[in-house]
Order: sequence, then structure tokens, then C-alpha cells
Amino acid sequence: MKSSHSPATVFAAFDEPNLIAHAGLIPAVRLAERCDLPRPVAEKVKPTGATNGAGTAADAKAMSIVAGMVAGADSIDDLDVLRHGGLPRLFGGVRAPSTPGSFLRAFTWGHVRQLHSATRAFTCNLAAHTGLVPKTDEVVFVDIDSKVKQVYGPAKQGASFGYTKVRGLHFQIVTVKTSTCAPVIVATRLREGSAGSGKGAASLLREALATVRAMGITAQIIVRADSAYFSHKVVGACRTAGARLSLAVAVKKMVREAIVNIAEDAWTPIKYTDAVWDDEEERWVCDAEIAEISFTAFTSKKKQFHTTARLIVRRVKRLNPKSVPEGQAELFGVWRHHVIFADSRFTLVQAEPMHREHAVVEQVFADLEDSALGHLPSGKFTANAAWLTLAATACNLTRAAGHLASTFHARARTGTIRRHLINIPARIATGARRVTLHLPQRWRWEADFTDLWTATGQRMTD
Repeated sequence: MKSSHSPATVFAAFDEPNLIAHAGLIPAVRLAERCDLPRPVAEKVKPTGATNGAGTAADAKAMSIVAGMVAGADSIDDLDVLRHGGLPRLFGGVRAPSTPGSFLRAFTWGHVRQLHSATRAFTCNLAAHTGLVPKTDEVVFVDIDSKVKQVYGPAKQGASFGYTKVRGLHFQIVTVKTSTCAPVIVATRLREGSAGSGKGAASLLREALATVRAMGITAQIIVRADSAYFSHKVVGACRTAGARLSLAVAVKKMVREAIVNIAEDAWTPIKYTDAVWDDEEERWVCDAEIAEISFTAFTSKKKQFHTTARLIVRRVKRLNPKSVPEGQAELFGVWRHHVIFADSRFTLVQAEPMHREHAVVEQVFADLEDSALGHLPSGKFTANAAWLTLAATACNLTRAAGHLASTFHARARTGTIRRHLINIPARIATGARRVTLHLPQRWRWEADFTDLWTATGQRMTD
């Protein structure tokens, strides 16, 4: 590829009022309206006591923020992306960035909780309208995890140094997925940077599980989490909601004692990462094996918190065996152990790989940080908490748009959906009482965009 004209003959001018850069915002915003995002926000979210009318028209301001995020905005100033070219002719109620900024800074923690309630209702509507989470699958996975988002400057409320040794704010998310769909965010919470990973997890999980059931999902729920969430409170929240468990467990004294009691002939070889099939021996060569044993957890707590389930253990040979106390050299010096506390009805060889798929939540973190969560833009903690909630809403809306477009985009990253279906340039033409968007010829994803466009009630040209 090379330039076809000399620099002296190519000019540029920002003077065209009928061009837009994000034609895909039209079906995305229409989808948000069809799934009733503005109404619960207007009814439930009422911040007061701020300037610039921050306590009024909450629905228009929230929609401006979400639409800007869908287009790729990752800061308050970036929301100005909605006011270029001919976009004001296609959307009403678009606010200048300073207005949503004042709106977010007017939030208290109570207003953040109101926004949580409104966006949960929207997520349920979105799932029902688009089939984003299939109801026919037999098992639904609910994953909870957290991450420290690095921030800069000591003036940011709640920012502090946590286990990552960087200054940040610590956010939790809960997602729901099945074996046939991508993860959908059902709950979020922002905490101070020094908060432990599992702090507040039980209450957040209760909200998430209630949202999953409100979606109309009746399938068996399996809650997956890493060892930071292995607590009697989390287990209690799962049991109360009728959900099954698959929680990683730290290998401490009682767990080591249980592993010692596993008979050597109980270990089963498994196909593991980069495993090689040996035709001669007819087995996977991977040095990974799994076994299970009954285990009662939380015996140091009151008897009502004692919980008995399966302890599923995966062991992988160490590349460099280490020295351990006498009598345990073969078991703990040669093998690394990864332990899961599970009560699902799946067999051993099914349950262990199912838990490893919990890592998909890392993809959700990557998606968020590749878009609206590139920054936590305010110095005020509650404004950032509201931003996180709306970022999750924009992520779900983008994923729903991809789901309506094609099977490929249903599982694609949100950044890919944005490039293929949202950030499409167009020229606006009017005539005969209608508005026509002239889109680029030979757009690689024309058929997918057409499916999204028509699925949201729009019409293509005759």
C-alpha cells in the first residue's frame, strides 16, 4: 500500500456537517431504549445538591455517558465524541462533557446503589430481549473476581496501596455465562485500593444471584471463584440462593492433611495445557493428575458454618523439585497441588476443567480496560463507582449488539465489536421526509451490521 497522490495535492478541512464517525451508535442506542434503560434511571437515580442541574434529567445524562462509552470514550472529556459532525441531528438530549461530569460528582453512595438497581433491571431486560444468556443450557456459571485498577495522584479518594503494591482502586465484578455464550456482567462494586479481594463478596454475590434468577434463568448455577473468596459467608450466600460451589482453596495445613489421605491409585491422568498424546502408551503425557476426597471446611467456625463437600485436587510435577519436611518429600516436593472445594453433581473429570474455565473473567477485565475503564476519571470515589457501573452497562450493551449481529460477534471482544459495528463512518442525507445514512462501500462486515440494524427496528434502503 502506498499513497496515490503527492502531498501537494491532498488537503484536509473540518467543514462537513453531515458526516458521522459512529453510525453503529444508532442501533446501539435504540437497543438501550427498547430494553428500557432510561426509565429506571430516571425513576431511581436522583442526585441532588449539585450545580449545573446535576440532579435533573438523570436518564439523558446516563444515556450520554453509556453511548459515549460504547463509542470508545474512557474519560469524561472523551464524551464529547457524541457532538461531532451530524450526530446531534440523529440524537436528542446529548450533553456536553461538563454536565455528565457534574452529574457523576453529585453522587453519594446511596445514589450509586440506586444506579446499581436501575442497571440490574436493564440487564434483565437486555438478556430477555436479545437472548444474551441462553435459558436452555443446563448449567449457568457465575464468576466473581476483583482487580486493582492503578490510578495516579494521592488526591483520588479511596486510592491506596494494596496487594499489588501499586496505588489504585479495587473493583469487584460478577459475570454470568454458559458454555455457549460470552460473559455478561451482572454486578459491580468499587472499593478502596487496600481492600482485600474477598471483602464484601458475599453481599455482592447475593445481588448477582438474584439478578441471574430475575433474568428468568432456572438452570443450575455454579459459582466459581479463586481462593480469596473461600469463606463461610460466600458459601452461605451460595447455599441460600440454591447455587452450587466451585471455589479454589489455598493449600494450608488441613488441606495438606486431606491430600495425604488420597490413595495413590486414586489419581487420574488428565489432558492439560500443552499435553502430548503418546500413541504407543495410549495416554496423555502431561504430568498432571486429579483426584478427590470428602472434606469438611470451616471447622474453626460455629458448627452451623461447617460445610462438607468434595475436595478436588490437581497435581502437576514441579520442574525443579524443592526440599520439604521429611515424610512429605515425594508428595509436596515433587508435585504442585491446586485444590477446589466443589459440591456440583459433575464427575471428577468434568468438574475440574469446568473450574479452570473461571479464567474467562480475565477477558472481561481486559474488555473493560480496553474501553470505558481505561481510566477511573474522577477524584471523587462515588463518581468513580458510578462510572464503573455505567462502564459495565456499556460493555453489556456492546456485547448484546454483537449478539444480534452474528455468531462471530456474539463471542468477540467488545473492542472488535466496536471496530466492526459501531465505529462506522457515514454521511447523512435527507429527503422525502426521511433520513438516509450512506455507509462505506465494501464494508467487510456489512451483512452483520445489516442484521444488527434490522434487529433494532431500523430499515435499510430499498
